Amino acid sequence: MPIAQTGERKGTAFIYYSQAPADKWDIFIAFQPSVAMSLSRCFLFVTAVSCLLTETAATPILPRSDVAPIVDLGYSQYEGTTLSSKVNQYLGVRFAAPPLGNLRFRAPQDPVATTGIQEAKTLQTVCLGTGVKLPSSLQSEDCLFANVWAPSSATPASKLPAWVYIQGGGYASDSNAFGFLASEKIRANGDLNAGLLDQEFLLRWVKKYIIQFGGDPDHVVIHGASAGAGSVAMHLISYGGRNDDLFVGGIGESVFFPTQPKVSELEWQFEQFVSDASCSGSVDELECLRSQNTTTLQAANKARPYPGQLGNPAWYWTPTVDGDFIQDHPYKLFERGKFVKVPIMFGDDTDEGTSFAPNAGSQADVATFMKNNYPHLTDNYTDAINAQYPLMSPLPGHLAYFPSAAAAYGETTFTCAGNFISNSYATYVSPQKVWNYRYNVHSTYYDDAGLDVPHTIETVAVFGVGNVGEYAAADLQTGISTYNNNIVPVLMNYWISFVRALDPNTYKFASAPNWNSFGTGQDGGKRIRFETNATEMELIPQDQVARCEFWKELAVVMEQ
Repeated sequence: MPIAQTGERKGTAFIYYSQAPADKWDIFIAFQPSVAMSLSRCFLFVTAVSCLLTETAATPILPRSDVAPIVDLGYSQYEGTTLSSKVNQYLGVRFAAPPLGNLRFRAPQDPVATTGIQEAKTLQTVCLGTGVKLPSSLQSEDCLFANVWAPSSATPASKLPAWVYIQGGGYASDSNAFGFLASEKIRANGDLNAGLLDQEFLLRWVKKYIIQFGGDPDHVVIHGASAGAGSVAMHLISYGGRNDDLFVGGIGESVFFPTQPKVSELEWQFEQFVSDASCSGSVDELECLRSQNTTTLQAANKARPYPGQLGNPAWYWTPTVDGDFIQDHPYKLFERGKFVKVPIMFGDDTDEGTSFAPNAGSQADVATFMKNNYPHLTDNYTDAINAQYPLMSPLPGHLAYFPSAAAAYGETTFTCAGNFISNSYATYVSPQKVWNYRYNVHSTYYDDAGLDVPHTIETVAVFGVGNVGEYAAADLQTGISTYNNNIVPVLMNYWISFVRALDPNTYKFASAPNWNSFGTGQDGGKRIRFETNATEMELIPQDQVARCEFWKELAVVMEQ
C-alpha cells in the first residue's frame, strides 16, 4: 500500500501499507517524521523511512538504481526513490502552502503550483516544537510536507487501504502557539485550532491525491498516540460529528484529554504571547505577530502557569472550544453522540501517569499538581481526588505520594477518557464495532525506574524492533528486542488487521487470542490485556469503572 508522512502545526503525517500480498497492502499516513519503519514484506508505512513488518525482524531498505518513480499531482510532479524492498518512497511532498507571514494563525492553503519535476528524496523540516532553539536544521515554520511510501507495483487502479498516523507530543511538539494560539482576534482575522485544521487539510489532500500513489481514498484509517490520539478524537467530534467521508475507522493509543478552555478563557494566554513577542501596544497585535521573525515568536513560545496557579501545566498549548471545529467540550459531545460513526480501537497503558507526575511527597503536592493542570479544580475537588487516590504501594526511586499523583493524572487525562469514548461508541454505533485494550507488558528498565508500564510504551511493539526512529533505545528498554519480543507480532497484526478490515481479528497473528469487542459496557466493558505470552481478555474492573464515573462528573469543571 502507499505510505505518506506529513507535517502540520501539530505534527507530521505518514501513509502506511500492509504486508500480505501486494494487492492487499494498506496505506498509512502519520504526523511527525520521527518514526522510521523498515518495509520489507509488510504494510507500507508513512514515516521517516520505510515500512512495518509483521512476523519477522525489520530488514534495512536501500535505494535501487532503477528508474526513479514520478507521481503527478496536478499542481506539482514529484520524483521519489524505489527502495530495495520494492517500495516507492516520496519524501517532502508539499501538501499545503508554507504557514508563514500573513498565513500564520490561519487555516492551511493550497500549495503554489510548480513547473518541472520536484525531487522528493530528502526529509524536509518538521514544525517547531516548544523550547526548540533556533536556528535548527530539523525544524521550521515551513513544515507542511507529506512523506509517502507505496508498493512499487501500485497503480491508481490498486485502491490500497490508507493508514494515517498522528504523532503525540502534548500539542507542544511540532505545534504549540503556532497551531493553537487562541483569541477572538484570531477568530476575526484568522482561524482557531490551526494545528487541527492542518491535519484535516492533509486528510482532504489524501482523499484527493492518494489514488495517484495507488491508495483508496475511500478507505483511510486515522491512528494516533497521546495527543495524536487526542487529535483522532477531535476529528471524530469535529463539526459536531459531521461525516465528511475522510476516514472509515480510528485507532487511539492513550487518548489525551487535557483541559480545553473556551476562547474567551484564553485571552490572557494570547496577551502574554503578544507581550513576549514585543507586540504589546500595537494597533493590530495580530498583524504585528505575523510580521515578526520566527526567532522572536519562538522565544515567546513557552509555558506559563494558569492564572492563580503555582506552577506550569504539563501541557500549555491545547485545542480550544471554538464553536465550529470543536463545538463543545469533548466529554459532552461524546456523551450526546455527536461524533463520526465508524469502528474504533482505543486503549491505554497500565501506568499512564508515571511519565508526568511530580515526585509528590504529600497529598498537598498531589492537589497542587492537579490544579496546575486543571485550573478550575477547587480545594473541595482536590480533597475528593485525594480521597479517591490515597496512599498507594511505593514505587522505586519516588516519594510516598508519587503513585497517587500518577494514578490520578493518568486515569483522568488518558485511561478514563479512552474508556468513555469506547462506551459512547458502544452506545451510539455498535457494541461489536468497538475494541479496547490495556497494555501491561513490563520491562526491567521501567520497573526499576519506578514507572512500571508508562504512557504510549506500546508504540515500540506496534511499529517493531528498530523501527521507532528517535526512540530506538526503547527497543532495549522495553525488552521488545529480547525477552518481550513475542508481543511484537501480536500487536502488529491486530493493528494491521484493523487498518485492512476494520476488525483486529480478521488478519490477527495465528496464535493470538480472539480480541472480543467492548460490548454494551454494562459489565464495565471488555478489553484485551496485552502481556508477553499471557495476552487474554479481561473486564474493566469495577473499582476503575467507579473512579472513571467520578472523573466523568468532574469533566465539565475540568473542561475536558
